[in-house]
Amino acid sequence: MAHPGTLPDVLRAAAEAHRDRPFLVEGKRRVSFVETLELVRDVARGYVAYGVEPGFRVVLWAPNSIDWVIAALAVTYAGGTLVPANSRYTAHEVADIVDRTSAALVIVDDGFLGGTQIADLRAASDLPSVRDVVDLKDVLTRLGDVDAHEVGPAEIEARSGAVSPEDVADILFTSGTTGRSKGAMSAHRQTIAVSAAWAEIGGVNAEDRYLVVNPFFHSFGYKIGIVVGLLTGATLYPVATFDVEAVMDLIETERITLLPGAPTVFTSLLDAPGRAARDLSSLRLSITGAAVVPVVLIERMRAPSPEGLGIDHVYTAFGMTEAVVVTMCREGDADELVATTCGRAIAGVETRIGDGGELLVRGDIVMLGYLDDPAATAEAIDADGWLHTGDIGTLDEAGNLRITDRLKDMYISGGFNVYPAEVEQALARLDGVADVAVIGVPDERMGEIGKAFVVRRPDADLGAEAVISFARERLANYKAPRLVEFVDVLPRNASGKVLKTDLRGVQ
Repeated sequence: MAHPGTLPDVLRAAAEAHRDRPFLVEGKRRVSFVETLELVRDVARGYVAYGVEPGFRVVLWAPNSIDWVIAALAVTYAGGTLVPANSRYTAHEVADIVDRTSAALVIVDDGFLGGTQIADLRAASDLPSVRDVVDLKDVLTRLGDVDAHEVGPAEIEARSGAVSPEDVADILFTSGTTGRSKGAMSAHRQTIAVSAAWAEIGGVNAEDRYLVVNPFFHSFGYKIGIVVGLLTGATLYPVATFDVEAVMDLIETERITLLPGAPTVFTSLLDAPGRAARDLSSLRLSITGAAVVPVVLIERMRAPSPEGLGIDHVYTAFGMTEAVVVTMCREGDADELVATTCGRAIAGVETRIGDGGELLVRGDIVMLGYLDDPAATAEAIDADGWLHTGDIGTLDEAGNLRITDRLKDMYISGGFNVYPAEVEQALARLDGVADVAVIGVPDERMGEIGKAFVVRRPDADLGAEAVISFARERLANYKAPRLVEFVDVLPRNASGKVLKTDLRGVQ
């Protein structure tokens, strides 16, 4: 099935096909597909008036909302490149992304979770490339009300029409084992293709009502949320922060049919007081992953109420920022297969097991490369086009993937990847820390949480709370370790590498 070549094409096609049907619902606010296109055009004109040119990067630092969708789609409509930033990042982390992308404009949700994002961002860096920092709440008024004589409708349509399927649509940052984040670049055609493949396997259609708890700054919320909605005509319900009671209210009142998310989303729903009295029967499809999924969880998700959630179809999948979605389970797969594998490769994707048991992936959806990092790109994608995932796995005769270990030290907390090297780099700056290593340890609610093994400097007066507080000041909350153990020395091999298998053995 052919799909439009660029995100502006996708938006225009969706508006033409679905017109006044609701695309975005947030509280009492409902925005149709046609209204979305109109708002995006207005904001895109504002971007151009601010000096955004083809290829310019715009950083968007905010939680899920209708305005996030408008602000994001307007970036590519103006010919720019979208750079989503994790809404839980500190200003220092966002400033690093802004500096490395030479972003022309930064959109933030000032005041989110009681923060002072604009002031913090300006204090963190002088942001030499940035022409302005705009509060997301002002996007439609400050950017959408640009003088029509300054940037006319014809100019913005010409700008959006000049976008190529090969242009970089987005740069999503993912931390690396060196502790420095890397920006994975995707072309328009790649973002569209992977979203279309996911939607086809899930059978998503215009009658679906899709509760998006996956954050828009992540590929699962942005590409498998917003872009899937545009391609299929599904109605999206963005959720800024997960609250189990509010989510159950939405499912019940809006008759939600799609609810993808991390396993913690579903364990929270299953364990919620009063859940059995709720009518959640409208749910038909859930995709879970990002952590080890117990067979019993899949069984409970599929089981009818009151024992379970009564979800008709429950799939697991494997993906990563560099390829978004690689494998998925399919309709009819048994509970145990869904829980113990990540399914089979999606259309147009090849998988194989390489040296040392590492999963290798090849296909058009694999990223173009890492921003300004040819060495890291060459290390990740070999001469034959195989992406080296850093995950160790097996493939059965049917091609079902099982992830058994990680070459990288990455662990997953609450559905988010955490790279210990980045946490270790931050903690190494704490006065009193002589040496530190971080690992993921099992946690019933979060899947895994961080544990820091710290060697104190002689005579240092350093406690666990000081270590955790220091990390939380400098890193997103999910990255900060929850546990700290002080040790005399870290186990290392002859080359000086910390033996994290030994540290795991002392748990």
